[in-house]
Amino acid sequence: MKPSLKTITLRNLINFLLLLTVVILVVLGVRFRQISVQIMEDKALALAEVVKGGLTAHMKGGIMDKRDYFLNEINSLTLVENVKIIRSKEVNSQFGAGLDLEEHMDDMTRQVFERGEPIYVIDDLSLHPNMRAVVPFIASSKGELNCLKCHNVTEGTVLGAISLEMDLTGYRNITLALLLVVGGIAVVFIVLIISNNVRTIQHHVQGPLEELIKRGEDAYYKNTPIDESRFECAEFENVAREFNMFAVDILQNQSEIETKTKRLEELSAEIEDAHKETIYTMGVIEEHRSKETNYHTMRVTQYCALLAQKAGLSEYEVDLITTAAPLHDIGKLSIPDSILMKPCRLTDEEFAIMKNHAEIGFNMLRHSKRDVLSSAAIIAHQHHERWDGAGYPRGLKGDQIHVFGRIVALVDVFDALATKRVYKEKWPLDEVARYIESESGRQFDPKLSQLLLNNFDEFVAILNKYQ
Repeated sequence: MKPSLKTITLRNLINFLLLLTVVILVVLGVRFRQISVQIMEDKALALAEVVKGGLTAHMKGGIMDKRDYFLNEINSLTLVENVKIIRSKEVNSQFGAGLDLEEHMDDMTRQVFERGEPIYVIDDLSLHPNMRAVVPFIASSKGELNCLKCHNVTEGTVLGAISLEMDLTGYRNITLALLLVVGGIAVVFIVLIISNNVRTIQHHVQGPLEELIKRGEDAYYKNTPIDESRFECAEFENVAREFNMFAVDILQNQSEIETKTKRLEELSAEIEDAHKETIYTMGVIEEHRSKETNYHTMRVTQYCALLAQKAGLSEYEVDLITTAAPLHDIGKLSIPDSILMKPCRLTDEEFAIMKNHAEIGFNMLRHSKRDVLSSAAIIAHQHHERWDGAGYPRGLKGDQIHVFGRIVALVDVFDALATKRVYKEKWPLDEVARYIESESGRQFDPKLSQLLLNNFDEFVAILNKYQ
């Protein structure tokens, strides 16, 4: 089933809002990280300045051998995990080797000494996020603190560096908490937006549309105009107005349409009846021409209808064979009277001429594209074929013979045996039944033969009705 307007709208809205939320969270996450990193870098620089000032104070006070106490206190600060001092070659050569808390150079500190600029390395993706900052101490003669008074170095020389390792867990937790709060607020707003849109769609779109459809049916079937003022939306009000105008036009013409339709149906029925009557009349003409027993055409027609119904043919097929059956012997119109009305047995030459009536009837009817006349052509051509293939004109066998041909072949013989003809007396009905039973599977379709015998009384009733 196709989704409703509400489903399509809400699905698109939800997808958009979710995408927007993800984008906002990503942007906020990146921005919070940038802010946190900047704060930590600033804090690292501030701590470096504190350490620099403390070491300078120890130097001026002549207590440099006590500076490890100071560095241990710095290590105990919150967020600070490790503080190391890295001294330059110049300082070591002038004042001697450093203490335990003063490290040798690694790749990172070596780059700091070469560049003279701080370097920050951040690992915020691990379970224990941290930042390492290496900040250089630059010798300068400017300001109140003149490094060149104590150190035998030139201006701008890197005297040393402080290596700080700082814990970022608190900052990451704050960032995650902020993102969760923003995400929660976004979810709340998404729910509110969706709820509002559901209500809006139901109240202003789906509900009015369903009501418009129902009122439209009432307007058409009950001739009740739609109340345009019921709709709050101008578009639906305009649609209702247009629908009322359309319904008025339709209803005004409906009576005339119904009258013309009824008249067309009557004319069609008259044409169909006239067509059937014409076909039946042609059969009766042939019947009188060949001096057949009165009502032979009528009886064969009724037999065909009854047997076709018993054989399970569709209603259309039953009507088709009933209409077409009267023309089964139409080809006899071309047979000479001397043969057609001969009161005794025909010679072989005469019978050969008589058999031509099947082919003649077929040629008379086969050019029509109408189902009735096409069926009549088949019946005229095949009603003397036999189930065992010994019939004429083509020697068809079994199911090669159309079911219409098999039905007419059986009932035509039944009527011929059960009625008086110019060349014979009528047979007793029990002899007729025995003959049909004996020819079942040879001259006649065995299933159709059995149907006729099983319902023999109904066929006899037709025979008696049309004497």
